[in-house]
Amino acid sequence: MKFLKYIVPSLMLSIGLSSCDDIFRDAPNDKLSPDVIWENEILLNGYVLPWYNGMDNGFSTLVTTLMAGLGSEYEPWYGDQLTVGKRSWYQTDYGNILKSQQSMMTTRGRTKWISAYTEISSINTLLENENKLVPDIRDRVLGEAHFFRAYFYYKLLRMYGGTLLIDHVFDPLKKAEKFPRASYEEMVRFIADEAEKASWLLPAKYNDDQAGRATRGAALMLKAKTFLWVAGAHFQNQEKSYLGFPDDRSMEMLDSAAANYDRVMALNVYDLVQIPAGDRQSIVDAYRNIFLTKNTIESILEVQHADDGDFHMANGHKLDRDAAPPSAGGTTAAYNPTQNHVDEYRMANGKRINEAGSGYDRNNPYDNRDVRFYANVLYDGAEWRGNIMDLHYETVDGAEVAGTDLTIYGSSNESGVTRTGYYMAKFLNQRQVIDNDQTYASSQNCILWRYAELLLDYAEIDFKKGRVNDALAKVNMIRERVHEPALTSVTWDDITNERRVELAFEKETYWDALRYNEAERRMTGTYNPLYGVKIVYDANGNKKITNPVVNGRNTSVRYFRARQYYYPIPWDDIRYHEIDQNPEWVEM
Repeated sequence: MKFLKYIVPSLMLSIGLSSCDDIFRDAPNDKLSPDVIWENEILLNGYVLPWYNGMDNGFSTLVTTLMAGLGSEYEPWYGDQLTVGKRSWYQTDYGNILKSQQSMMTTRGRTKWISAYTEISSINTLLENENKLVPDIRDRVLGEAHFFRAYFYYKLLRMYGGTLLIDHVFDPLKKAEKFPRASYEEMVRFIADEAEKASWLLPAKYNDDQAGRATRGAALMLKAKTFLWVAGAHFQNQEKSYLGFPDDRSMEMLDSAAANYDRVMALNVYDLVQIPAGDRQSIVDAYRNIFLTKNTIESILEVQHADDGDFHMANGHKLDRDAAPPSAGGTTAAYNPTQNHVDEYRMANGKRINEAGSGYDRNNPYDNRDVRFYANVLYDGAEWRGNIMDLHYETVDGAEVAGTDLTIYGSSNESGVTRTGYYMAKFLNQRQVIDNDQTYASSQNCILWRYAELLLDYAEIDFKKGRVNDALAKVNMIRERVHEPALTSVTWDDITNERRVELAFEKETYWDALRYNEAERRMTGTYNPLYGVKIVYDANGNKKITNPVVNGRNTSVRYFRARQYYYPIPWDDIRYHEIDQNPEWVEM
């Protein structure tokens, strides 16, 4: 009966008792009966809260040496835009997944499966009691229920392919039900229908005191994102229906995605946060501020992190502490941009760095670049918190002496510095206090979907459907917001490059590699080593720049094997439901 651990609903909400005894009536002292919850607005809001908490970890990351599969939730760590500076992390669950270790990936697959179905069973329980819900918030709660049922199945689809579509309370102790694996067609239709129901019930926007709740726009965005996902090259012409479509449905799915992006745009709720013209630094500061301001006009869905930043008790996180350079008190160096990513930023004239007439100077590589480079990446000579970043070596008496920001801060052996010669600036708050109080941390929200991403998604669709001028216009809206020159024509490479620059270090960049069918190449070190930069000044002040491999061929190896397009389903559910496992996974 091990399968009971995975998808058996929790029908009680545990709450410590302190007051308001009349609310609890005759319920046990440590439990509440469901009927009491449905009838009380405060308790019903508490019932919904775990769905939001389970939506995404945001910037709250946990890297552990335990075989828990709980950590490493920041997906860009597995791509090629970032790596980590703390070498000991390569011996943790993060490192084991990076190395494609089957046992750790099986553990993580089980953990994420349990988490999603726990929330789905909670939602199913509520939906079977919808007639009992408090009238004042009934529509909103039902809208949230349908939104999150769609959202958790969307997450399952991306991670496992077709899964078990369970749309009612499932209790195998009362009824021995078994569920087949759903096809891609069935998964897409279920998610789309649920998101559509949510869009009917949810408001287009909330008052400020309710900011962060799922909205009509979020529901329609989820529907569009689902169609865009299944239009991916990897999911066409698949032999098994739960791994993709039996034929090529990409054009049809793109049409459906576009129709729902149109509906999001028609709400007239979202727009790009505009940046006034000015000097480079004022544009950089304004662009950075987009990611420090909660729930802007650009935000469609974001993880709400606590304003007080309490890491343990209030859904805060330690992004600034984990990412800051040593000169700002950082000790972990957990987010190191790679040279691979730095090379994606074009020149200020719009040309690629290797393009004729670009003006790129190999000896002064940080001059005249796209303004988003200066906003997103800290490099040798950049200014941060009033300090000039010291990310080079100087030759003294024949030995190379590391600069301040290449030297571990403090005396801890567990500290780290960048392995790439860069630090991340995007998302970070220069005013954040970083001290020895490990309970107090950062508070900025983690944006999951924003209007700029919608425009870039739509530009992909336009290009693939032959509407090249429409694609060009959308890409230029993104570029012109940061006062970069408009492109005069657009290619597929232009669109994907613009996406990787605008969405740098955001979570969708990992999933893009999968839907483009290029994860094996982009996330395997033998094909795509991660490079850093090393800048050395000799005794005469002459500069030498090299780009060493920091994570790839001969150091900390990265693998992405074909089987990793889908994680393994827990074996207990495979046996109980008598369903197929995803390809190439074996029980250990």
